[in-house]
Amino acid sequence: MSVSTAAVTRPVCAPLDVLGRDVTVPLVTGGEVAYAALDYAASAPALQRVWDDVAAYAPYYGSVHRGAGYLSQLSTDLFENARATVAEFLDCRPDDQLVFTRSTTDSLNLLARALPADCQVFVFETEHHASLLPWQDARVTYLDAPRTPGRAVETLERALAARDPHGPALVCVTGASNVTGELWPVRELAAAAHAHGARIVLDAAQLAPHHPVSVQDLDVDWIAFSGHKLYAPFGSGVLAGRADWLVAADPYLAGGGASRKVARREDGGVDVEWHESAARHEAGSPNVIGAYSIASACRALTEAGFDALVARERHLIEKVRTGLAAVPEVRVLSLFGDDAPRVGVISFVVEGWNSSHFAAALSAEYGIGVRDGLFCAHPLVRTLLGGAPETQGECGAPEAAPGEKSLNAIRVSFGAGTPDEHVDRFVTAVRELVTEGAKWRYRTEDGRCVPAVD
Repeated sequence: MSVSTAAVTRPVCAPLDVLGRDVTVPLVTGGEVAYAALDYAASAPALQRVWDDVAAYAPYYGSVHRGAGYLSQLSTDLFENARATVAEFLDCRPDDQLVFTRSTTDSLNLLARALPADCQVFVFETEHHASLLPWQDARVTYLDAPRTPGRAVETLERALAARDPHGPALVCVTGASNVTGELWPVRELAAAAHAHGARIVLDAAQLAPHHPVSVQDLDVDWIAFSGHKLYAPFGSGVLAGRADWLVAADPYLAGGGASRKVARREDGGVDVEWHESAARHEAGSPNVIGAYSIASACRALTEAGFDALVARERHLIEKVRTGLAAVPEVRVLSLFGDDAPRVGVISFVVEGWNSSHFAAALSAEYGIGVRDGLFCAHPLVRTLLGGAPETQGECGAPEAAPGEKSLNAIRVSFGAGTPDEHVDRFVTAVRELVTEGAKWRYRTEDGRCVPAVD
């Protein structure tokens, strides 16, 4: 791994305030330590700003849409203003629709339900399951993992050139890998898609919390992301983009809010007139707090300035990669190579360690929370590991006892709320575990390594 060992640059801004920074956790070796949350790629902690905004609104919470009371009208305005704020954050086109969903997974499943008849979908095997699996009812072409950004574009162009040019087609691609953190050539892939008459949807779950995302600049047709990765963990997500396929499709859920008019027919059936706005796919009482929290996070990140946030994250990435490079037993996983631009997501394996055992020791002995497994991106991780057995434990993590060969990987991830001390402690912990070994005994329980209790 060719990482510079020169002095690590100083951060250009302080970490943003997040909940949980002062939480302490017990260590199996005795005492307590401030918890180092380094699993941002799964769920980022809530920004303090988001929490404060939600707390200030909570007493005024009311039903959304059609309510005559003051709190209902206030909540409706807040919900629709949140829609406008998020659309501005994403630099949506004037005629785009923005639908609030439950998550990135929900957003992409919604779009999958809205595909025109006989639509062909192209997706790289390197995708997270949220963007790999929703297209099962369509004609899906799975593309092999490319080893360079340029090869990704070439692979897509070849696949699109071989398709029926008269039918609808959709390309689904991630903005930043949830396994390696590497940035994908979204703008170039979008140009290739459009040149062959296809549309493209961007899974920005790992990109939006780290970099500015512009629908217009990237020229994508849709974008999907989750609030819980954008420092707004209140159960909401977003699908934003072109309205035509969404308006032409049946509602994602049938129910109140999606329907404009319902009438009984003489034959006993029901005639329904559905909304053509985003409400068409937002049946039921909307998650106004979730939508408001995403809007709050969008405002907070914009006000903090992405230039400063990106520079600080690069400082943290440099710290982690330099520290890992100094431990010969560590192998960092990469698809595009060491020099590829990336966000604060790094996966690795440690020679002589089962990854579940290593992650358990980081937590129990150092108070560091990381993730181990296949990260809901099984084909990609297996490719990077050179293949892995099919037998798996919880959440796709292959079952293995302490000391057995690693069948999965460890992922450390961080972002705008991560202080330097957390990554410094992580780097120190990796070095000490490799050179000195674990201080505690561990056992396998339900497919995971946990501290053994006497």
